[in-house]
Amino acid sequence: MKFKTFRFKKVESTNNSAIRIIKNSNIDYGMIIANKQNNGRGQYGKKWISYNGNLFISFFYKLDNLNVSLKQITKINCLLVKKLLSMYYNNKIIFKKPNDLLINKKKICGILQEKVSKLNKKYLIVGIGINLIKDPNLRKYPTTNLSELLKKKVSKNKIEKQIKKIFEIKINQLYK
Repeated sequence: MKFKTFRFKKVESTNNSAIRIIKNSNIDYGMIIANKQNNGRGQYGKKWISYNGNLFISFFYKLDNLNVSLKQITKINCLLVKKLLSMYYNNKIIFKKPNDLLINKKKICGILQEKVSKLNKKYLIVGIGINLIKDPNLRKYPTTNLSELLKKKVSKNKIEKQIKKIFEIKINQLYK
């Protein structure tokens, strides 16, 4: 199984785009990438600040016939993003429940999962926002970005290809 890639210059949110594609097509596995989000969202309806140059991506796939629970999938999705970040950053990356990845006690990534149904099929949408080149300045929540940590710019295209490959390999394993 391969994720069909949908690339947009600007969207309200990549998760909303995934919902629209699921509802209006027969595609069961997709990856939405956007250069800009106007209304990205996080857990509990919080706003996700989407700076140009950062990574905004959502995967969607059928939940039917998966051999793991939704709770296990949540952990797996976080581990997959952690695996990607570990390819660049060798120090400790912490998973903070329910959906954040932290480096040096600062948020670098947020993950938002949503379930959606179409007819008799259930889908999971995994929205991922990674601060690649700029992080928001939040008073109550320290943040960071990958370029700052590495002291060099990272290739967004390379990261997109790597995360797609990581997700395709793992999701294929879950269906066996």
